[in-house]
Amino acid sequence: MITMEKTLLDLEPGMQGTIARFIGNPGFVRKLRTIGIREGKNLTVVTRHPLGGPVVIEVDGREVTLGRGMAVRVVVDVAA
Repeated sequence: MITMEKTLLDLEPGMQGTIARFIGNPGFVRKLRTIGIREGKNLTVVTRHPLGGPVVIEVDGREVTLGRGMAVRVVVDVAA
């Protein structure tokens, strides 16, 4: 299976992927890990709010809301 790297912001609602890496400083990475967003975790995009609103994802059966500034710094492997 071929995988492609995309940012979380590039994914449409219903798409699934595996978190590959983060683009950001250690404090940013630590904040994401604290809320359960870690490398290797599978996620599903629940919704992407319009007009610059946040992205809602599901990780480990929980919904997590990320602002677009954070979502664009989360790199996800997506099956092509």
